[in-house]
Amino acid sequence: MYEQLVGIIPPMVTPFGANGSIDEEALRADARYLIETAKIHGLAVCGSTGEGHTLSIDETRLITDVVTETAAKRVPVITGIIANSTAEVIERGRAVRDLGVAALQVTPVHYVFRPDDDAMVRHFAEIAAATELPIIIYNVVPWTYLSPGLLTRIITEVDGVIGVKQSAGDLKLLADLLIMMGSRARIMTAVDALLYPSFALGAVGSIAAILTAAPTLCVELWDAVQAGNHKKGLELHEKLLSVWNAIFADNLPANTRYCMELQGRAGGVPRPPMPATSEEQKGPIREALRNAGLI
Repeated sequence: MYEQLVGIIPPMVTPFGANGSIDEEALRADARYLIETAKIHGLAVCGSTGEGHTLSIDETRLITDVVTETAAKRVPVITGIIANSTAEVIERGRAVRDLGVAALQVTPVHYVFRPDDDAMVRHFAEIAAATELPIIIYNVVPWTYLSPGLLTRIITEVDGVIGVKQSAGDLKLLADLLIMMGSRARIMTAVDALLYPSFALGAVGSIAAILTAAPTLCVELWDAVQAGNHKKGLELHEKLLSVWNAIFADNLPANTRYCMELQGRAGGVPRPPMPATSEEQKGPIREALRNAGLI
């Protein structure tokens, strides 16, 4: 099913209630909206936007179960895993293995100590072998950043690692990876500010918070670039960049929820200690969405 991992794949927020529980109905409702109304091409859960670093294994399984059941094979579903040991990543991956996920999105270890390159290769090799699921490396952690050369080595040497979600803001890093890997891997962009040039360079799709904040515009952008309509692509890029500039902050998942709320979608509240969108943040976000024609 991983061949279907293409296009706009929003990373869903986890709709927490005030008591920290997961609002399953809100999760189902947004999955339905994204599939049926926004016409996205896939869904990702339990990643950074979904505050996956705060989720227990049982919660990860619950969220994955709800979304795969709602998707009902209409679009592929990716489950994110953010953990600091090979054993825990394997445990989390095995917990969702029977739920029909298309792939796991695995973040490299993110504590202060960086494994060397050989250890990083072993880490992903053991995960792929033990979970028996396709792996997408989520290249996001600055102090354990994986270079294009190391990513190419992992994908070349490790059966089961099928692609990379490239999240560093420097577009050159994405361009280097696309040139080095070619069609051997599925290279997804998470450079939220620069989706248009990412698609023009050949990224096969995106998994990024801006897709959840403004899914309809992102689908329009993808379709425009695939059709070669770069005039429209640039116009949409400018709208999306304004939205991104308004929401990008340390509480990005909260601001993504606020975008959803303004568009009539329930996103719940962030899980402490992440703060909710502040009053100072709300004004610029409302203005950006209004200027983009989203509200």
